[in-house]
Amino acid sequence: MGIHSFFLTAHKEWYDQLVKEDGTHPDDKERMALFYVISGNQDLYRKRLSIYNFKNHQIKDCLSNQEVDFSSGCKALIRLGFNLYNGYIDEDSSPFSLMCNLAGENRRLALDAIAIRFTIQ
Repeated sequence: MGIHSFFLTAHKEWYDQLVKEDGTHPDDKERMALFYVISGNQDLYRKRLSIYNFKNHQIKDCLSNQEVDFSSGCKALIRLGFNLYNGYIDEDSSPFSLMCNLAGENRRLALDAIAIRFTIQ
């Protein structure tokens, strides 16, 4: 099993765990896109409880409260996930700003999350 296969397997396992913990409805593309983003980045997955409240089924104010340290790339992914979830927007949420802060696998993760949210095949 190559490194890329490991990440795909881990991503799927983490995604399935988030969906299960939340009890996400199969038609809830907004939440699925958010969980896809969180589960696709190891740092975000480790900090998932600072990003999303699974008991109350809602996102947390993790970008402005500064209780948890996120890299610029992770902040861009969170902004994208929140935007796909509920239309969240701030001064750094434009597609240009988001994509400029992403590289490699995180950029692919962002594009895949958009495809999930809008059911692009």
